[in-house]
Amino acid sequence: MSLLWRLLVNAVAIWVAVRIVNGLEFTGTWLQMGVVAGVLALVNALVRPVLTMLTCPLVLLTLGLFTLVINALMLMLTGWLSGRLDLGFSVAGFIPAFWGALIISAVSVLATLFFGKQGPGREE
Repeated sequence: MSLLWRLLVNAVAIWVAVRIVNGLEFTGTWLQMGVVAGVLALVNALVRPVLTMLTCPLVLLTLGLFTLVINALMLMLTGWLSGRLDLGFSVAGFIPAFWGALIISAVSVLATLFFGKQGPGREE
């Protein structure tokens, strides 16, 4: 259930970011949004750790602020992959990806604070 909950949170977070940030667009269905959330989860699970390890000196030098750049790059990669998979999600550049990644992170943190990692009504 935790995986489904995280995908739902990611889908809602992406939807919120699309509504707020100019340069992020989504023209698909909610099912496609769920697949986009899955693509983002896969990118974060597979690519992000490698990129973080490769840029570790920059992350340390900037006291962790470079992770915001990494998050933006992961959102750009998700947009590119979504375009290739015809999912209806696109990112128009680094600046929209940066702000979108910040919003997605904030919505995810808020959902986790309010509902926990397992979702509403679940014990952690």
